[in-house]
Amino acid sequence: MADFPPFMNAYGSIKKILTKITEAKTPPRFTLDFLSTNLGFKGGSYRPFIPFAKRLGLLNGDGVPTDLYKQFRNPSNSKAAMAEAIRKGYSALFDRNEYAYKLDRTQLEGLLMEVTGVDKGNATLRSVTSSFEALRSLADFESEPVTESGKDQDDSDDADQSNGDRQNDEVSQLNLSYTIYLNLPKSDDIKIFNAIFKSLRENLLRK
Repeated sequence: MADFPPFMNAYGSIKKILTKITEAKTPPRFTLDFLSTNLGFKGGSYRPFIPFAKRLGLLNGDGVPTDLYKQFRNPSNSKAAMAEAIRKGYSALFDRNEYAYKLDRTQLEGLLMEVTGVDKGNATLRSVTSSFEALRSLADFESEPVTESGKDQDDSDDADQSNGDRQNDEVSQLNLSYTIYLNLPKSDDIKIFNAIFKSLRENLLRK
C-alpha cells in the first residue's frame, strides 16, 4: 500500500477550515467539538482535518495546537507558517524537488507518482494533489516566520548598544585632576625656567 503525504478527500474544505482557524481563539486542545461547535464544521467529512493538521505540524499528537498553529493565526506570519507546514507534511516531495511548490498540477501529480508509486488517475493521488494546492494558496515560500528567539536577540542587541553608549558617555564626562612635582635645576638663567613652564603649558596643561 502506497505511503501518501497528508490529504483530505474533502479537500475543498481545507481552506475554509484554515480561514476559520485564523478568526477563532486558539483552543487548549483542537477537538471534534471545537471543529464542529466553534468553527462550524459538523459533517463527518470534516473529521479527517484533525489527523491532517497533525501531519502538517499544526497540532501535537494529543491535539494541542503547536507554535506553528499560533504563527499561522498571526497575520504577519500566516503565509510563511503555512509554507513551513507544507514543507513538514510533504517533506518527501521536497526531498525530490526543493521547488515542489512551484510545480503546476501536472508536474505535481508526476512528482507524487514518483514518490508514491501509484498510477495516474488514482483517486487518492487526485486528493493529495488538490490538498497540496489548497494549502499552497495560503502559503508564501519566499518569506520566513518571525520567531520569539529572533525578537529576543534583537532586544539583546539593542540593550548591548544602549549599555555601550551609556558607558561611553560616562567616560566622556569623567574629569581628572593631577598634581605635578618639579625638580628645578639650580640656575640664575630665567630663560631656562621660561622654557620649562612653556613646555608644561603646551604639553600637559592643555584642555
